[in-house]
Amino acid sequence: MDSSPSIKTFLPTIVILVFLGWGGLVILLNSTEPTLGPRWLFFFLVVVALTGTALPATIHLNHRFPSKPPANSRVMVRQALWVGVYGATMVWLNYGQVISFNLALIFLVGFMAIEVFLRLWERSQWQRP
Repeated sequence: MDSSPSIKTFLPTIVILVFLGWGGLVILLNSTEPTLGPRWLFFFLVVVALTGTALPATIHLNHRFPSKPPANSRVMVRQALWVGVYGATMVWLNYGQVISFNLALIFLVGFMAIEVFLRLWERSQWQRP
């Protein structure tokens, strides 16, 4: 049995992030003009919304494919946060009209490489309890 936390542990966090992110985006898009402040709030809310949406998937994947050391709650939230940062980066690049498939793939590979290196570093620091 792995010691990774279950999805029940994250349920309040998931609900808060999803409602704050997606609800905030709906309110922001329907009630403001795209000036500087709301634009930055938009990117923040995109990160929050995508992080909350990706959190159940990262939890499921970490339970489906366990690792040594087992992924703790910080690792699962960090992996979901990478999804949110990646999504906001793609939206930002699309806003500047510089996005392409190759650039999106480069960013994806880069974010995945950072996560792999972080997990390798955690594995080198891990000691058997």
